[in-house]
Amino acid sequence: MLNKFFYTIFKEQFSLSETTAIYLNLLANLFVFAIIGYLLFKILRYYGRKAIRKMADKTSTHFDDLLIKNRAFLNLSRIIVLTIVFNLLKEILEDFPDLFTYAERFTTIAIVFSIVWFIRSILLTVKDFLRTTNAFKDKPLESYVQIFMIILWLIAIISSFSVLTGKPLIRFLTALGAFSAVLLLIFKDTILGFVSSIQVAVNDTVRIGDWITMEKYGADGDVVEINLTSVIIRNFDNTISSIPTYYLTSDSFKNWRTMNTSGGRRIKRAILIKINSIHFLTDEDIERFKKIELIANYMEQTSKEVKKYNEENNVDKSVLLNGRNLTNFGTFRIYLDKYIENHPKINQDMLLMSRQLEPTPNGIPLEIYAFSREKNWVDYERVMANIFDHILASVKYFDLEVFQNPSSIDILNLKEAKKSE
Repeated sequence: MLNKFFYTIFKEQFSLSETTAIYLNLLANLFVFAIIGYLLFKILRYYGRKAIRKMADKTSTHFDDLLIKNRAFLNLSRIIVLTIVFNLLKEILEDFPDLFTYAERFTTIAIVFSIVWFIRSILLTVKDFLRTTNAFKDKPLESYVQIFMIILWLIAIISSFSVLTGKPLIRFLTALGAFSAVLLLIFKDTILGFVSSIQVAVNDTVRIGDWITMEKYGADGDVVEINLTSVIIRNFDNTISSIPTYYLTSDSFKNWRTMNTSGGRRIKRAILIKINSIHFLTDEDIERFKKIELIANYMEQTSKEVKKYNEENNVDKSVLLNGRNLTNFGTFRIYLDKYIENHPKINQDMLLMSRQLEPTPNGIPLEIYAFSREKNWVDYERVMANIFDHILASVKYFDLEVFQNPSSIDILNLKEAKKSE
């Protein structure tokens, strides 16, 4: 027999003792089979990969390419080689029954874990393939792969202990049931993350590629990965935030996806107008404002309506306060409405207005509420800046003033002015 080949050489040609010949025969057999196993593994991997690559080049699908990428055939080669070794162990260790028992157990465990790695390769391949389709490219597939792998690893570990100790598998499953409370505590975050990832997928609250903001955790950027335990966010300052997945269902966050898919991005910003700069318009003011093209028709029509009303009601206009009057603040708001309505970067199909908010100790807020057609952050900021540049520059034409806290230079100039007086 082949397993006695080296034994015969050591016993007959070298005239060694029985015990020595048996041990040297074992070492020689192990050495030879290790080399054969290694060469067989290399040959299977090389020709298998080569054959799959040829098939991949002939097919239009990328599934076979992904199999190569995720080393599916490499893991399959391990299973084949280990299975062959398992079947040859009895021949190699015929003279060592105790060693055969342990070797058989460890080889079985190695096969079990090799099968787990092979299944993992298949799952990763399926995940990567689904990620290339429109229906699944933004779904948290990593979570499902991870939960399946956790279950698979638990089964492999329990089976390995059963094989290693020679105890029935049912005993370990019974012990696992008694240990379930501890396991629930250990895998609490994993279980919560799995449930949350299902809720996120079903409710479609977050997708990969969405821009989300969670101020509580300093996250503000694009979602790059949703897995079983965490959501990975690449912030706009190129830092990475990792947030537990279950926070997506237990805490509040802002998802900007609908803004990206809508017709515009909201502009909602205010400037503070000094209250003491607001006044009624005189006839001279009205004539001056009629020269402003955006509100020329408004001033013409409205001033006639106001004048007609005052004449019909015999209003004493020797006092400007009496009757109906126009104000510079109200006229400025009409001007801003017309300006926004004519702005090419503002979506006219969405809500837009300028509005007066509740007065504050620092003045009256005048807010612009509109939606920019430009939704990209840089372009959006430029549109908003251009609008408010114009607003701040045009305030003085309506005899209004923007509130600003005095600086040290303002105070110094005021003191110098008093001294000169």
